[in-house]
Amino acid sequence: MRALALALCFLGTLPAAAQVSPPVRIGLSAPLSGPDAGFGQGLRAGAEQAVADLNRAGGRRFALTAADDGGDPKQAAAVAARFVADGIGAVIGPFESAAVAKAAPIYERAGTVLVAPGVTYGPLTGRGLWNLFRLGPSDPQQARAAADYLARVYAGKPIAILNDRTTFGRGLADAVAARLHDLNQHEAAFEGIEHGSRDLSALVKRLAAAKVAAVYFGGTGADAATLVRAMREAHLAAPLVASDGILAQAFAASGPAGEGTVMTLPPDPPRLPDLKSSKAAPRTPEADSAAAGAYAAVQLLAQALDRGQAADAKGKVNGRKLADALRTGKYKTVLGDLSFDGRGDPAAGMVLLRVWRRTPDGRLDYAGQEPPS
Repeated sequence: MRALALALCFLGTLPAAAQVSPPVRIGLSAPLSGPDAGFGQGLRAGAEQAVADLNRAGGRRFALTAADDGGDPKQAAAVAARFVADGIGAVIGPFESAAVAKAAPIYERAGTVLVAPGVTYGPLTGRGLWNLFRLGPSDPQQARAAADYLARVYAGKPIAILNDRTTFGRGLADAVAARLHDLNQHEAAFEGIEHGSRDLSALVKRLAAAKVAAVYFGGTGADAATLVRAMREAHLAAPLVASDGILAQAFAASGPAGEGTVMTLPPDPPRLPDLKSSKAAPRTPEADSAAAGAYAAVQLLAQALDRGQAADAKGKVNGRKLADALRTGKYKTVLGDLSFDGRGDPAAGMVLLRVWRRTPDGRLDYAGQEPPS
């Protein structure tokens, strides 16, 4: 008993630096199931790897709590309520714009900072939310790049603008049309298709009758694949132009029909090494495209927490201090140097143009391939 008492007394006299502080908890809200699960698994792999690397490096410790929001706004709101109740003060995700729109106000009221690697919907950061930051260029930035390309390459020729009638797709289409109008070029057709449509023959006939030279599509990969196949079956050779919303296996599987499609996207993210974890799912193109963004988000939060002295000794995050640090600093990440404007958008939103072509082994790929100018 005397030895035990002495040991306890000794432990009580250890300096604070030698005592282990609780980790800062970071939440991850991601589609770990559902149609965007490939992206969600990549987000989890990237965030897990970043936390493991930081903890191995020493210094402040971090712990990741991942939750499946299914890419659904209601589920994302439920995850937000759970994270807030658990006292998590910094969250990565959600991945989908609609899910962020639903969850971000919940986090704002609780004083929680949200870093969204994948969201591109322009108005999200224009709503006055102090706690929301995005890592990549917005839809309006991608739409501007697409419209500038169309106006330059197809000047004076008929251009069709289509969308899948979702908020995401219609927003892109509207922004492309507005930019073309600014450049004194007007679309020959502006139409919507039902998300998930299988028969687009009537639409394609109208495009052929209008003799369109190019087609811009605001939407996602599966619908883009259906559209471009219908165009080629009708012998309409006009190239498709779209955002990185078409980045999905469904479009990569469109084969010869998808060849020549021009896509806007942020600079190619680096491919992270495979995560050595039993939880890691097999890597897919979708996972690889998302992993670096989540890794960068963890790096960003860790650096801003330190610079803004935004976490106390118990790991509790001061959201306002963290947000102020994010807005006033520049941070080194795997995506390059990141800084933010007053809205929470990246200060420098570079957009690339890439064209999908068949590789010698028959696959459809865009990596490193620039479109004709």
